[in-house]
Amino acid sequence: MKTAEEMIKELPPDIQQEVLDFAEFLMTKKEPPKQKRMRLSWIGGLREFRDQYTALELKKKALEWWDD
Repeated sequence: MKTAEEMIKELPPDIQQEVLDFAEFLMTKKEPPKQKRMRLSWIGGLREFRDQYTALELKKKALEWWDD
């Protein structure tokens, strides 16, 4: 029985490229998704409102503002 490499070498060059493209596609499908690090640039962003609202009210307001 022939190896995959031997079989690929017997194919025309354009088909060999298709095989390589498909193999690359399969490799990307196999890789686990990359996790992004959470940015904390929002910390303290609502500090100016802490005297006007309780923590719970501020949380609700932030959600309202987010929806706008």
